[in-house]
Parts: sequence; structure tokens; C-alpha cells
Amino acid sequence: MARSVLLVEDDARVRRVLRLALADEGYDVTVAADGQQGLEALEREAPDVVLLDLMLPDTDGFSVCRQIRRVSAVPVIMVTARADSHDVVAGLESGADDYVTKPLVAKELAARIRALLRRTEPVREPAHAVVRSGDLCIGQSDGLVTRGGEPIPLTRTEFRLIAELASAGGAVCSREHLLDRVWGYGYFGDSRIVDVHIRRLRAKVEPDPASPVLVVTARGMGYRLVL
Repeated sequence: MARSVLLVEDDARVRRVLRLALADEGYDVTVAADGQQGLEALEREAPDVVLLDLMLPDTDGFSVCRQIRRVSAVPVIMVTARADSHDVVAGLESGADDYVTKPLVAKELAARIRALLRRTEPVREPAHAVVRSGDLCIGQSDGLVTRGGEPIPLTRTEFRLIAELASAGGAVCSREHLLDRVWGYGYFGDSRIVDVHIRRLRAKVEPDPASPVLVVTARGMGYRLVL
């Protein structure tokens, strides 16, 4: 079965070009011209991934992404015109898993979507593989993270990130390693993605995100999970 993409983009020409290009890559594409249409299509179609433009006529992509995150863990790729602006970090902070910049190259975009969809697949570990960090339990086979027995809702990318840190057995994981293992495009990626997702992860798993004791920084090296 073809994987499905929801494209939320207000420019009719861009919608048409990307829809055809992604269809040629084997994706089933649904389009929406504004944020409200996008949210309605999300509920109706349940896509595998959302491609969300930052600038929309009725709202902005940040707001739409936050609304998506209230109801769904679907992977979201934010589309922005400026890779060196605060828009990238703000988009990731709002809940996006990745970002791409305009002008879009269809082949590169399709590759990024494939990489994103690959990391939504279950982590293949033995059924008993549970890693503990304080009162945090990471079930690497069932995708469930709990603290004090209570489940913590993580996005798929956040889970892949903490599962990768857990797999390291307390060793430091560099940003480059995490980009390669979690995002799947190694040095072609942007380390800001790792830093923002670490902050988002800490906000959910740490007793005090401002003073992390579970997911800690190894200055100049990367991050590790305290076991």
C-alpha cells in the first residue's frame, strides 16, 4: 500500500507540482490550501506524514503544528523559506520532526519523507528490552515510556531519540550519531534538530527540565542517558 502524505500549502502552483512529483515517487498525496483544511484532512485521512508550509493564509504553520500535536503523533515536516532564521527552531519547538527549505527539490523532499517514515517503524529489540533511568522506564520493543508507572506521551521521533540514548548504555551519543541514527541523513542534517528535540524530550521526562538529571549534556560531545 502506498504511504500517504498530507500537503498543506497555499500556493496552488506549488501544490500541483509537489503533488505530481510525490505521486511519481509512489506517495498518495492529499492537499489542503490552508490550516483549517489541513486539520480537517488530518482527521479525515489519517496520513502517514504531514508536509506543512510555515506561511498560510488563515494562520501560521506553528499554530497548526501545535494543534496537530494535541491530537496526533503523526510525523510533521515544516517547510520554511529561511534555513538560518529563528523559524527553523520555532517550527521544531512547535512539534515538527524535521524541516525543509524552499525552493523545494522533489527528489530530496521524497528522500527526507522516506527517512522520516523509516524511523516511525518499531525499534527492533528483544521483547524484554526495558531500560531504566531513575523512575523512567523505556520499553524499546513496545514503544512505551513510563515514569512512576504513568505513560508519557512522546512523538515517534522523541521515542526514537530516547531509545537511541538508552541503547548506548549510558555512553555519550554525539549529535552526528543521533542525526544519523534517528533522522537518517548524517552530516547532511542540522544539529539544531537534535538540540530542540532534546529540549522537548526533557520537558516530558525530566522532573525539572531546567536541571536535567536523566538526559544530560556532555559538554562539547553530545548527550547521554543516566542509567
